[in-house]
Amino acid sequence: MKIQKSLFKYLVFILLLVANTSLWGQTETLIEGVTNTTDSISQPLPETKTPAFRVPGSGVTIQSILRGLLGIVFLLSLSFLFSAKRSSINWRLVTSGILIQIIIAILVLNVPLFKDVLEWISAGFLKILSFTSEGVKFLFGSFRFGQQLVEEPLVNFAITILPTVIFFSALTSLLFYFGILQKVVFALAWLMKKTMGISGAEALAASSNIFLGQTEAPLLIKPYIEKMTRSEIMCLMTGGMATIAGGVLAAYVGFLGGDDPLQQMFYAKHLITASVMSAPAAIVAAKILVPETESYSHDMKISKEKIGSNFLEAISNGTTDGLKLAVNVGSMLLVFIAMVTMFNFLLEGVIGYYTGLNAEIVEATGGLYSGLNLQFILGYIGAPIAWMLGVPNDDMLVVGQLLGQKTVLNEFYAYTQMGTLKAAGAFTHEKSLVMTTYILCGFANFASIGIQIGGIGSLAPLRKETLSQLGFRALIGGTIACLLTATVAGMFY
Repeated sequence: MKIQKSLFKYLVFILLLVANTSLWGQTETLIEGVTNTTDSISQPLPETKTPAFRVPGSGVTIQSILRGLLGIVFLLSLSFLFSAKRSSINWRLVTSGILIQIIIAILVLNVPLFKDVLEWISAGFLKILSFTSEGVKFLFGSFRFGQQLVEEPLVNFAITILPTVIFFSALTSLLFYFGILQKVVFALAWLMKKTMGISGAEALAASSNIFLGQTEAPLLIKPYIEKMTRSEIMCLMTGGMATIAGGVLAAYVGFLGGDDPLQQMFYAKHLITASVMSAPAAIVAAKILVPETESYSHDMKISKEKIGSNFLEAISNGTTDGLKLAVNVGSMLLVFIAMVTMFNFLLEGVIGYYTGLNAEIVEATGGLYSGLNLQFILGYIGAPIAWMLGVPNDDMLVVGQLLGQKTVLNEFYAYTQMGTLKAAGAFTHEKSLVMTTYILCGFANFASIGIQIGGIGSLAPLRKETLSQLGFRALIGGTIACLLTATVAGMFY
C-alpha cells in the first residue's frame, strides 16, 4: 500500500509539473488587448451576441480524447490521495459512474437524435423562462398608451435576472406539491441504483440534486438521514456541492444568454447537461473520498412531506424561498464585488504599484492582466488544473481564474465574470467556454459548507457532528465532480 501511495503521489507531481511547464511556456502567446479584468468586475451586464471564436469547437479528436483521459486520471488520482480508506474503494462503482458520464456526453453532444431531444427540452425550459418577463413588465413597467413598457434604466441584472430565481423556485415548489418532481427523481434514482450499486437513499439524493438545491433535496430523503452511514452522508453532501438548483440555473441562462435566443439555447443545453452529468460524478468522487465500509439499506422510498397544505400554499412558500434566495444572491454579489475591488486596490494599487510588479505582470501576460490582482493570482493557481482537464493552452489562465473565483467566492459571481470575459473576447477557443460552463455548474464553495451543515443539520440534528467533519471533504468532492464533468464534456466537443 505504501508503494501504491507513493506511485500516485509521484504521478500527480509529474502531471502538475507538466502543466506548469506548459503554462510558463505559453504566457507569451496569451490573448492581447483583453479588457482590464480589475475594472470589468464593476461593468454592467454585457450585451450578448453570438461569439466569434478564433478557434471553434473541433469535435471528437484523438488529442481531445487523450487530454480528457489524462484529466480523468489526474482527478481520480487526486481523489485517491484524499481518500479516507483507499483499500475500501469500490472501483466497479467508480468505473460505472465514469462510463455513465461518457455515455451521456456522447449522446447529447454527438448523436443527432439525442441532441434534438435536449434542444427540445431546452426550448421548453426557455419558454418557461420567458413567462417571467411578463411579471417583470407588470411590476417594473410604466403605463403608457395602454401598454406596459419597461424603462431602459430598469433593464439590469437585479430586474431581469433575479426574478427568474423567484419564479422557478415557486414552480419547483408547485411541481413538488403535486408529486411530479418526485416521480422524475425516483426514475433517475432507480437507474443510478441499478447501474452503480449504491443505496436507495444515495440514489434519491443524487437524482434530486439535479433539480433541487443542496438544502431542498434532502427533504426527499428526510426519514433516512438519521440512519445514513458516514459514506452516504458524504454522498448526500457532495451531490449538493456538485450540482445547482433549477432557480439559479434559469438565472445563469438569462445572464449568459442575454436576449439572444440562440445563445440562450446554447447555454441552456449545456447547463442542463452539466446538471445531469454531475450526479454520477458526485457519487464517484464521494465514494473514493469516503468509501462505504458499513451495511446500508437498499430501501428507496420518497418522503411524503409536502411543501404546503395545498397548491396555493406551495406556490406561496416557493415564492418566499425564491425571494430569500434572490435577495441573498444579489446581496452576496454586491458585497463580493466590492470586496474584490477593495482587495485588488491593495494588491495592485499599493503593493504592485510601489514594487513595480504591475508592469512586469502586464508584460509577462501580454496584457491579459493589468497588474497584481486577485484575478491574476487565482488564474495562475488554477491554470495548471485547467490544463490538466484539457483546456487549450491559450485559455487556461482565464479558466483557472474563474475556477478560483467559483471556489473562493461562489459560482454566481464566477458566472458574472465569465459573461464579462466572454463579451470582452477573452476566450480564444469555443471549447474553453463550453468547459468553463461545466466547471462552474455547482455549489462547491466554502460558504456551502456552512449552508449544508445548517440546512441538512436542521433535518437531522443528531448528524450535525458528522456533517461538520465531512464539510471540507464534500467541498473537495463537489469540486472534483464538476471538474470531472467538464473533462468528459471536453473530450467530445
